[in-house]
Amino acid sequence: MLTVLFLTFFVLLIVNMPIAFALGIAAATTLLVDDTLPINSIVTRAFVGVDSFTLLAIPFFIIAGELMNACGITERIVAFARSLVGHIRGGLAHVSIVSSMFFSGISGSATADASALGSMMIPAMKKNGFDADYAVAVNASSSAMGPIIPPSIMMVIYGSIANVSIAQLFLGGFVPGLMVALGLMGMAYYIARRRNYPAPSRSELPPVIPAFRGAAWALFMPVIILGGIFSGVFTATEAGVVAVAYAALVGTFVYKTLTFKLVGELLVDAAVTTAAAMFLIAMATSFAWLLAWAGFGAAVLDVLGGISTNPTIALLLILIFILILGLFIEGIPILIIFTPVLLPVILGLGIDPVFFGVILVMAVVIGSVTPPVGILTYICCAIAGITISQAFRGLVPFCAVLIAILLLCAVFPVFIMSVPTLLGH
Repeated sequence: MLTVLFLTFFVLLIVNMPIAFALGIAAATTLLVDDTLPINSIVTRAFVGVDSFTLLAIPFFIIAGELMNACGITERIVAFARSLVGHIRGGLAHVSIVSSMFFSGISGSATADASALGSMMIPAMKKNGFDADYAVAVNASSSAMGPIIPPSIMMVIYGSIANVSIAQLFLGGFVPGLMVALGLMGMAYYIARRRNYPAPSRSELPPVIPAFRGAAWALFMPVIILGGIFSGVFTATEAGVVAVAYAALVGTFVYKTLTFKLVGELLVDAAVTTAAAMFLIAMATSFAWLLAWAGFGAAVLDVLGGISTNPTIALLLILIFILILGLFIEGIPILIIFTPVLLPVILGLGIDPVFFGVILVMAVVIGSVTPPVGILTYICCAIAGITISQAFRGLVPFCAVLIAILLLCAVFPVFIMSVPTLLGH
């Protein structure tokens, strides 16, 4: 069964079949060939996969991100980031990274960060004398903070599948997200010095206080969302509704940029994005169910047990496996397929599922940066007008930083679990 399932799936990927259809067709083909289970099992499992109250947070966070972006918050956040770090060597690179960190607290999506900020920062960096490969590498790698810094759509998906506290997952992402930002800024500074990139003086940059006032309404949004979740006022799903209401009020009465026509267009875009995401989740759930039914999880546990019984070594092996998969498969399918398969494995190893969830999201999102499939790199390359091969030289050091921080967090769980433990979640 497993042979047919994987063989069909990878053949379909090779012929460039969209991954959602590849997952569904592979599952259906396996059931037809094996003839052990009824073919309608796929429909049942697909429905079960999306029949979750927790997953309602996804369309609401998507809509909230669309509304806030339409309000012009990207420009305001970038202006505030410029006032803070624009004077450092390689100024616009640091502005891009800090802007991504702030934007991550609003969108919860890496692709949203790459599209919104990349379309603004990459042309600006090229215009100011930065090489295109450097601009792509900085923006693609910094967009990876989107699913790590809360709120995070990927963490919502993992929490729904693993049945663990989304509040704990969000809290666990704070320190790793900050580590990624600092690590990327360090690498950006090092390369900027080697390539002799300039930085404007403080007198050429906007003052901090006025820039903060312009971005304050946008920056306050994650405070409301996370404060409400962590205080127990509302759940992560209800937080999505609050985020939409807040974005609509700010856009209408504060920034005064939202119109009925624009809101209608944004709702259509959000509906299309949500439908695509839910279809992908449904198909990936069917695929994951077949993996579990065929005993793939037990086989993984046996292999890991044969190599080492040390939980840290086993976790590192799992992460290497996920990173390799990320070279060829998009992030959300990996998360949905392997969470139910790996969860019994990590529980058997005595690994905390919240800690594992944050680590898994970090590993999956790195795959969104690394070629040949890395969607974030494709988005940024399209904006910069260069190919993946042309961007490769610039990507390597930044991907190395992301992987180093992932391994550091895997070996020292305190980086992830300190905030949830400190705040009693």
